[in-house]
Order: sequence, then structure tokens, then C-alpha cells
Amino acid sequence: MIQRVLTKKLIEISNYYSVLTITGPRQSGKTTLIKSVFKDLPYISLENPDSKKRAEDDPKGFLNNYPKGVILDEVQNAPELFSYIQGIVDDNQHIKFILSGSQNFLLLDKINQTLAGRTAVLKLLPLSLNELKNTKYWSNNVYTLIYNGMYPRIYDRQIPANVFYANYIQTYIERDVRSIKNIGNLTNFSRFVSLCAGRIGQILNLDAIASDVGIATNTAKEWISILEASYIIHLLKPHHKNFNKRLVKRPKLYFYDTGLACNLLQINDEKQLDIHFAKGNLFENFIINNLLKSRFNTANTSNLYFWRDKHGKEIDCIIEKANSLIPVEIKSSSTYQKEHFKNMNYWNKLAENSNENSYLVYAGNEDDTLPYGNLISWKNLDKISLE
Repeated sequence: MIQRVLTKKLIEISNYYSVLTITGPRQSGKTTLIKSVFKDLPYISLENPDSKKRAEDDPKGFLNNYPKGVILDEVQNAPELFSYIQGIVDDNQHIKFILSGSQNFLLLDKINQTLAGRTAVLKLLPLSLNELKNTKYWSNNVYTLIYNGMYPRIYDRQIPANVFYANYIQTYIERDVRSIKNIGNLTNFSRFVSLCAGRIGQILNLDAIASDVGIATNTAKEWISILEASYIIHLLKPHHKNFNKRLVKRPKLYFYDTGLACNLLQINDEKQLDIHFAKGNLFENFIINNLLKSRFNTANTSNLYFWRDKHGKEIDCIIEKANSLIPVEIKSSSTYQKEHFKNMNYWNKLAENSNENSYLVYAGNEDDTLPYGNLISWKNLDKISLE
């Protein structure tokens, strides 16, 4: 088992809550993690038809079988359980319920209805760079990691990336999407997902995507929400501090895993990345994902944004802290040029921020402190504090 950073925070928070909820994409390692931490609790998957039927037919009796608590995986499949769990934990603070699910919208909707204030919600994404760094699966070639993606099963079971993602996509479309929303034309939806992959790192333009697929803009908006709820994509919001400039208001689109995006883009091996039009955007996506994982692995919400003004000047990532904003530029080049710091220095003047408090992340191997900002290798993202 690859040690997960979230383990420490999960154990800590379990001392304060009787109900813990762990959500995240399918195959991100949720089940392995919670089984390893809560070894004394029985495990029930509510994707199992028999378990699901028992929970639906007699939810109270079902839960009475576990007087010390239980791990309930894909718990959104048996929503009848939530109100009974509420009653049990209100009467008995010593019992533990560990809830897990991969359909964020359905799961959190039920939690907000019945367990708000009674559960801590943690997110587990696929592996981070720090989690992979000291294992035998590490690669010094960032594009190998971008192509393979970061799902644990690819590494611990040595599944070729193209095999894993082809099955992942098929399973997701045939099962998960239909359980969230009855989409009539799955061919159009599949094309929609692939077109999203081609727009990684770009400002989300629903009208353009809808036109390319041949659907209404409102349908495209709904489908984006489904992809978000299923942990396929995430949207990076623009930072709105004005600086007397008109700013972009729409979010940028990213995938939670670059390996999945590569498969959707029909990239068949990592060598194709060298000449692919999306190489730079996939690298940017990979870095943004790892910054996001650093937040989620400490049970924090995202504090990441981007900035772009009407003239097209852009900062790829703005980290918002309590008393400061940290600009991060991302370049897929393995060497750097002073020109790469141009937009950052422009933003620093507007924000009255120091170059010492700025970072350029690139595909090279060396770190350096330069007069116009800090140069950081993709391998050393932990040098950028997100707290």
C-alpha cells in the first residue's frame, strides 16, 4: 500500500466526530485507506445488491447489526440510512460510522439534509507527487506521470494506462452518469467529455462546447455539473481583486487526473506528448492538481484561483492566504527564461507583492532564487506553502 498523506488527518479528525465522510473519484484509494485506518470496523459495500436491498428494506435493523459502528462504502446508494445514522449518533457518541462515496452531488446532498454538523467531510484524490516520490513507482520524467496519471491501481497492479482508462471511461459513462442523470444520448455525452479534455486549462466557454457537440447551452451547463459531481473535472475560479482592471469572470477547466485526459485525447504513449498541442496545458493541469491535493490532504478546501485581465495578461494560479496572495506561474519548458516571469512581475506591481513571494514552476530539475522570483522544479512543489 502506498502511504496516503490524508491518513494522519483522518485519524486526528476521527477523535472529534462519530461520523466521517470520505469522498473522491472512483479508484482514488478511498476503500483501501479507510480499511487500513479503521481495521476494527466491519466493511459493507452498498454497491453489493444484497447489502443494498437489506439496507433499503430495513435500515434500522441493518444498522443494529453494527453496534460499534461500520464502514459503509458508496453509501449514497442507500439514502434511507442517513436519517437513522443521525438518530444513532445523537444518542451514542462512541459509535463510529465511516461513510464513503464517489458521487459527490448525491452524497453531499444527503449529508446536508440529515448529517450537517455531525460529520467531517474529507476528499481523497488520486496519488500526489509526495505520495509517489519515495516509492518504486516514481519517475523522474514528469511526462511519464502525466501520461500514466495518478490512480493507485495503475501502479500497485501494474495496469497499462490505456487499458485502465478505457475501462474507467466506459464504466463511468454506463453506470455513474446514468445514476446521477438520465442522459438519453450517451454518444453526445462521450463526445462532450472528450471535447472538455481538449479545452484543459482554457476559460470555460459553454456556448462553444455546446455548439461543437450540437446540444443546447443549458444542457452543456448541466453536463459540466455532472462531470464536477463525479470528480472528472474541476473548475478553477478567477480571483476578483480588481486592481482597476476589467477581469475575466469565467472559470478555467481542468481534469482531476491527466492520465484520463490523455486517454480522452487519444494520446497513446508519453512520447506523443512532446508534439501534442495540449502538452503545456496538461503540464499546467498536473501542477494545479498537485497543489489542490496538498489542500485536500490536510482537510482544507481549495484556496486556488487564477487571474487574467482584459489584455490577456494572466497568472496561472493565485494562492489566497489570510494575509497575502501568492502568484504561481507554470511553464512546461525544462529550462527557464526571464521572459517567463513577465506576467508575474506585472501582477506583483499591481498587487504590491514582492518577487520573493512569487513562484515559477517548470519542468526542469533545479530550484533557484532569482531577482524576479523563485524558480521551483515540478518535483519540489511542497516548497510552496498553501497554508
